[in-house]
Amino acid sequence: MTSFEKFDASDYLDSEVMIAEYLAAALEDGNPDLFIAALGDIAKARGMTEIASQSGLGRESLYKALRSGSKLRFDTVQKVLSALGVKLTVTTSAAA
Repeated sequence: MTSFEKFDASDYLDSEVMIAEYLAAALEDGNPDLFIAALGDIAKARGMTEIASQSGLGRESLYKALRSGSKLRFDTVQKVLSALGVKLTVTTSAAA
């Protein structure tokens, strides 16, 4: 029987471009839980303690905010995105 390791996206989020593409794909899906999970994967890749510190959130608060099913507030999203060094932009749907 073949054994497989569990896939962990954070193992592959090693560049700004990869992080931006990953977040964009999660956002395009339209599922807020997927976007929150993507933020969590990126925070894990960068180091939860570091992201918590840079965002002004407690580490435990960050873990709670980025868990599945959380009702993430927009101001928290902004703080986490800023700590990750990325930002959201808006374009017309025709541009997509």
